[in-house]
Amino acid sequence: MDGLRWLLLLFGLLVIAGVYWYSRREANRPSAADPAARQEPSLGDGDTVDFDDVAVFDEVPSPDNIDDAVEKPMDKIVTLRLVAGKRAAFPGDELALGLRAVGMRHGRFGIFHRYAGDDENRIIFSAASLVEPGSFDLANIKEQSFPGISLFLVLPGPVEGAEAFDLMMSAARSLAKTLQAELLDETGSTLSIQRERYMREEIIQYQLGVKVA
Repeated sequence: MDGLRWLLLLFGLLVIAGVYWYSRREANRPSAADPAARQEPSLGDGDTVDFDDVAVFDEVPSPDNIDDAVEKPMDKIVTLRLVAGKRAAFPGDELALGLRAVGMRHGRFGIFHRYAGDDENRIIFSAASLVEPGSFDLANIKEQSFPGISLFLVLPGPVEGAEAFDLMMSAARSLAKTLQAELLDETGSTLSIQRERYMREEIIQYQLGVKVA
């Protein structure tokens, strides 16, 4: 069982990192309609230069700019795991219904999200499969099964960090009961009350220096 947990943990980390990197990359990519959008010159044979991977200074750094950059806190990712355990895997349709029952909707990147209101750009937390690439194919969900899912939130977000964590914990506990799943922390260990309290306290400490998005 320990080997399975570490395998699922590895998959979860890869999935979350991929989704997070892609979402940030897309958010920072200049719009095609933007007159300031940069053209990517061809190098021949269909190759192009990706300027997103090149450091460009749009303005000369000043003391104020440097202070802002130094003081700006890094994003924080908080994750939980739900694994099937003795069941071996969750039936796809049962898992999708469970996610919808806790207020999550299928959306960007093919995964499920809990939104703040109806704005799909205001994501409180998300759920991805622990099987690469992490997405859920709703057209074929009845034929699929999943050994586990990862619930994760990125801070700062549309609501206060502690509130977002409480919402994610409530959803995780409800899913664990409905799906007869094991609830684990980000290391793959059973989530204890002490660990939950510690994670929440970490979020509060982080949130003290961050404005709500």
